[in-house]
Amino acid sequence: MKLTDITLDRNTKPEDIKSRLMIITFIVFGIFTVLVSRLWFLQVMDGQMYTGLAEENYIRTIPIDAPRGLIYDRNGQVLVGNRPSICVSVPPQFAEKYPETLSKLSKILGMPTDEIKNKLSDKKIDPLRPRIIKRDLNQATLAYIEEHKMELPGVDIVTEPVRTYPYGTLGAHIFGYLGEISKEELSKLKNTGDYAMGDIIGKTGVERRYERVLRGEKGSQQLEVDALGRPVRVVKRQDPIPGSNIMLTIDLNVQKTTEQALGEAIQQAHNSGEPADGAAAVVLDPRNGEIIAMASYPTYNPALFVGGISKNDWDNLVNPSNHFPLNNRALMAYPPGSTFKPVTLMGALADGLTSTGEIFNSTGSWDGLGKKWIRYDWNRAGFGRISLAMAVADSCDTVFYELGLRFYKRTQEGLQHWARIFGFGSLTGVDLPMEAKGRVPDKKWKKDFNKGHPEFQKWYPGDTVSMAIGQGDLLATPLQMASFYATIANGGTFYRPHVGKAIISWNGKIKTEFKLKPEDKRTLPISKNIVAFAQSSLELVTTKGTAAGAFAGFPVKTAGKTGTSQVQGKQDYACYVGYAPADNPKYVAAVVIEQGGHGGSTAAPVARKIFATALGYQDKGARYVNDLSR
Repeated sequence: MKLTDITLDRNTKPEDIKSRLMIITFIVFGIFTVLVSRLWFLQVMDGQMYTGLAEENYIRTIPIDAPRGLIYDRNGQVLVGNRPSICVSVPPQFAEKYPETLSKLSKILGMPTDEIKNKLSDKKIDPLRPRIIKRDLNQATLAYIEEHKMELPGVDIVTEPVRTYPYGTLGAHIFGYLGEISKEELSKLKNTGDYAMGDIIGKTGVERRYERVLRGEKGSQQLEVDALGRPVRVVKRQDPIPGSNIMLTIDLNVQKTTEQALGEAIQQAHNSGEPADGAAAVVLDPRNGEIIAMASYPTYNPALFVGGISKNDWDNLVNPSNHFPLNNRALMAYPPGSTFKPVTLMGALADGLTSTGEIFNSTGSWDGLGKKWIRYDWNRAGFGRISLAMAVADSCDTVFYELGLRFYKRTQEGLQHWARIFGFGSLTGVDLPMEAKGRVPDKKWKKDFNKGHPEFQKWYPGDTVSMAIGQGDLLATPLQMASFYATIANGGTFYRPHVGKAIISWNGKIKTEFKLKPEDKRTLPISKNIVAFAQSSLELVTTKGTAAGAFAGFPVKTAGKTGTSQVQGKQDYACYVGYAPADNPKYVAAVVIEQGGHGGSTAAPVARKIFATALGYQDKGARYVNDLSR
């Protein structure tokens, strides 16, 4: 209704007109009041909030990764370092904003445009975070880009710290490698630090175990962006705090010798006609559990993972024909063979199943389970009358068959009890990921393992007899074997093996040494006299027994045990575990050569070379003996 319509209506009274005008006035005034009130509320009451939201529309915060801490050996030698990498960086909108520059950059870098676009379209990285297109530019390419910078809008040259490995493949399984965080890892780490998709973290080894120590704290860069979200300028920058450095218990020189000796043993085995496709070695200090060296063969170069591993390189690493170089065999479980016999020895003495003075009759065969299940010694001729100590030295199988049967007749699982006491079947607690527990088979395990085959579920005396010589279903890692022999060497104390020695702040001002907790050290419930008998028996192995040839002429007394493990479907595995000096043990070495033949001829010489380097001797090395010693 219009106001003129009101005046033209002859029947309308003046009082009605006035009333209607007042109503309209009140309505207009009310609407005006509401608008003014709302405007005041938005500007005054919520002004700060909306100002912040407005700022967020043109200010973006981009994280800056911190340089990772360095990794040193026990003497301060850099094992894993950092170096500056000259990189080409472009914004994620580069392809849309600078299509002509994209084509030019492709030619300059020698990269297909599709490859550059793929890097730009990575959804796992912050949408505003500049993308690294290429690392480690050569000087010619760097100079060209700098000279033609005006023709390459959006292209930046940045410096990024990346890992360096001064010794190539050396220690790869100890250090581990880096890689991009996965969704599963991000979920696990979300409450332990400032992690985001696209971050680089430790995947294996020390890099993974000490991720939080090495990582450092991210910095940040505040960018002003335009209406389309494209960066305009840097508003503010906060530098990252580098990660702390870590010192390991590893000795660089011993590590070099260990890896070199493994490689030579593999070659020696090949020359003898053995397939020898894998190997591992662990060197421990029996006085504190420090790992002096750890090697696994075949190995790999962690530098392959810098900047992201190529598909071709990854396919080679996981190809079964290359024998899985990423596996740390020092933490994998194997049948220990005769190197397990000291467990049987000490357990039998502790349980009163034999005595140190008992004499056995070795004929080369044993029918303790009945004529139908006769078993043979590795030495088919037998050893005749033999003492318990010499049964260890000569690795007489029939003596240990008899001890295994005695265990079964006494408690059936007494041998399993002592195996667990000595640390088998459980993790050592080493500060490295992916450690295997090994296996101590018993009635329950066999029943569960053969759940679908009732005919195989029963535990027989023969199962214990096989276990007594380190065969059957028994499995142990080289690290477990080294820890067990360290316990013998030091007189009966278990120390948790570890590679971490100290944390050093990034500026070198603070050094925090790792200290073993009370639970990391325990005295085993075994008589000192029994341990002393085991020590003297193991010393006979290297002077009169199966390792005498390997240690002939060595300048100090050593002690140890050879082993030849039988693995179904494969050639024999060569094993040796020992320590030196025998009268004042400082180093324990455990060696296994997959399909490498016999322990005395293939594995023991590796330990000899390790001991020589660790003790500072110029040793001519063991003479390899092509015998059948176990």
